[in-house]
Amino acid sequence: MSSRRQRLRDRQRHIVRRGLVYSLVLACVILGFGGVGFWMLDPRIETLSDGLWLSFTTAATVGYGDVVPSTHGSRIFAFIVVLLGLAVLSLVTASLAAIFVEREVDEEERQIERDLLREMAAVKRDIASLRAEVLAMQTHTSTEELLRADAGAAAIRARGATAPVPRAD
Repeated sequence: MSSRRQRLRDRQRHIVRRGLVYSLVLACVILGFGGVGFWMLDPRIETLSDGLWLSFTTAATVGYGDVVPSTHGSRIFAFIVVLLGLAVLSLVTASLAAIFVEREVDEEERQIERDLLREMAAVKRDIASLRAEVLAMQTHTSTEELLRADAGAAAIRARGATAPVPRAD
């Protein structure tokens, strides 16, 4: 079961890292198309590098103001680049955050699992002692025998052994 859990964690890590790569590639593609679009749509954008810079500052909503869209078409295009940029850059940020948080979540899950196993062991010991007490009550009638059975149940409870299950005949 632990190897199965490890495979699941490895798969999750792979998906998270692959998601980061996909998000970064998508961000670069959007910024690249945005740069080409600004370069083609706006007459004031003289070079592709100016178009890429405008695309980046627009998508990141920085807007330095050194290069700005000047035509209606390039302003509408800037609106689209802002929306796409916010979405994609948010994905990149979320993927990075997931990588950093992943380790902490794994440790918390392991601690919860250890706590649950401890609680289950305690419940098993309690059930074993209760079975011993019920069996003792069914088979012993004198007070002295009941006290001995109670002491035996306490000993079983202390060492965590399982008492035999009484059968209904």
